Amino acid sequence: MSVKEEQMVWVQAVSYEELAVNTGKTIRYQGVEVALFKLSSGKLHAIQNRCPHKEGVLAEGIVCDDHVFCPLHDRKIHLPSGLVQLPDTGCVQTYSTKVQDGLVFIGFPKTEELAS
Repeated sequence: MSVKEEQMVWVQAVSYEELAVNTGKTIRYQGVEVALFKLSSGKLHAIQNRCPHKEGVLAEGIVCDDHVFCPLHDRKIHLPSGLVQLPDTGCVQTYSTKVQDGLVFIGFPKTEELAS
C-alpha cells in the first residue's frame, strides 16, 4: 500500500550520522515499534520491528545487502518491500523515510489508530 506524503505524519527519529551501517535501531511512535536501518549504500529502510513468524525483534537481526535476517529463526526479509523471502512466507509493514538537515524522519499514516 502506497501512502501519499501529505497523508503521512513525519516523525523525527534520529540523526543520520548516529545510525550505524547495517545495524538496526528501534524507533517507537504511539505504540508502533519500527526497525530503522542504514545500509552500506547509505540508503535508509524502516520496517515493522517484529517478524511475522515468531515476533523476533528485527532491529536485532543481521543485515546483508537489502535484507535483514530475523534473529530467532533466520527468516530473510526484503527491506524495500517487507516481503519474507522464499521458502518462507509473510510480510512486514514498511515505512517511508527521508533525511532533512541531517535528521532522519519516518512517515506514519495519518490515522486514528496505527497498526502495530
